[in-house]
Amino acid sequence: MHASCSTGSLVCVGLGMTLGSHLGPLARSHIEQSEVVFAGLSDGIVELWLTRMHADVRSLQPLYREGKSRMQTYRQMVDAILTEVRAGRRVCGVFYGHPGVFAWAPHKAIEVARGEGYAAHMEPGVSAEDCLYADLGIDPGRYGCQHYEASQLLFYQRRIDPTAYLVLWQVGLVGDQSLARFSTGAAYRQVLVDVLARDYPLAHEVIVYRAATLPIQPPRIERLALGELPQADVGMADTVVIPPARAMQPDREIRARLDALDQAVAGDV
Repeated sequence: MHASCSTGSLVCVGLGMTLGSHLGPLARSHIEQSEVVFAGLSDGIVELWLTRMHADVRSLQPLYREGKSRMQTYRQMVDAILTEVRAGRRVCGVFYGHPGVFAWAPHKAIEVARGEGYAAHMEPGVSAEDCLYADLGIDPGRYGCQHYEASQLLFYQRRIDPTAYLVLWQVGLVGDQSLARFSTGAAYRQVLVDVLARDYPLAHEVIVYRAATLPIQPPRIERLALGELPQADVGMADTVVIPPARAMQPDREIRARLDALDQAVAGDV
């Protein structure tokens, strides 16, 4: 067993979305007290800022390459992280937002490390979803909120509830079956729109959203009609939010049952 002769450990933390604003004291402590830091970040400025907290920051970004399967890249990330854990080092993996949201490598690295007997855990962070609720003024408890990776709506038969918010992630990659592209394009987004048009009118307003990653940046909040989405500029970091298109319909049968229960409870008092 690897851990029998090693004190290696792993913790995966999130920087939050906005540089310097969302990093919590516990995540900072893990970064500062680790022996090796792996950075799963796509911004050189953020990586440079991270080196102010630790001298040994190793970027995972060079593992990405156009035309290379992202799954191959993710497995290489896990291998790089676990190599240091197995060598007996205290390792910290640092990722954007929440380290467990749309992040295969942190979950897998923790799973493998625990399976080999090492101490490994994840600390939550401020995710793009958290920023979305704040920037767009959405309370997910008001109408309900569905979240889907956009390609799942094309690959699988998913059920959409148009009386709730619908949040679609990674729309810039929608329809990519190769896992090797950094973007698809208008024709692929048109397929997405055709699927969404089963439940929403093409004139229904949608929001293209991107959380701010630098304090000097505003978030991207662009409103357009659903039918205009194929021609919109949508990148890997953009999320599409679709507000409710219909009113919630009361379930009168269930309400009648609840009324009867209320009356029975009141009669027992």
